[in-house]
Amino acid sequence: MTPPARDAARVREAEAADGPALTALFEAASSPCFCRFWHFEGDKNAWLSRCYVETGENRSEALADLEAGHVRARGLVAEGGAGEPALVGWLKVAPAEVVPKAYAQNLYRKLPCFEGDRTGVHLVACSLVHPAHRRRGVLRDLVRGAIALAPSWGATSLEALPRRPREPVHDEELWVGHAQVFLDEGFEEVHAFEPYPVLRRVLRSRSQGPE
Repeated sequence: MTPPARDAARVREAEAADGPALTALFEAASSPCFCRFWHFEGDKNAWLSRCYVETGENRSEALADLEAGHVRARGLVAEGGAGEPALVGWLKVAPAEVVPKAYAQNLYRKLPCFEGDRTGVHLVACSLVHPAHRRRGVLRDLVRGAIALAPSWGATSLEALPRRPREPVHDEELWVGHAQVFLDEGFEEVHAFEPYPVLRRVLRSRSQGPE
């Protein structure tokens, strides 16, 4: 059953004080990664151990970065309404240079679309929506928020490496976002991979004014 529609979520930049609410969001989704995968340098087995054995490491690192205001923790949160969890969504939006692991994947390594001046490129690296609030437009609200807020971080463009499923998939398999949401919000496909295309949206600078 599709959950009922809701008003657009209030989206804002994540702050240090959001640590407890973000922890609650990740725990509600049974997600042990805390958006550390793109920063983790170990192999697959070490990552699985980090997520399911040393279960506090990812949380500790994520909250430490958030507290310090590090760009590794840059992102947006969607606030819940009355009677709802404090936060119902999270979108990681990081400068491309701090998530090199994303671009080093075999699918994307040395692609022509990533050549040239990369100053100001930010990656929409991953997303998480509270299980009780999925399919209600929260991801779309977060993407719109990223488009609006990213120029204030010095972003000149946003890139995304989302999934474009051709058949039904589990919600957890859409942790990089659903491609159609980005396309609907003005992203363009700059390299076709199935099911993980490369999408980009060029942003206006603050000096250019609103779109």
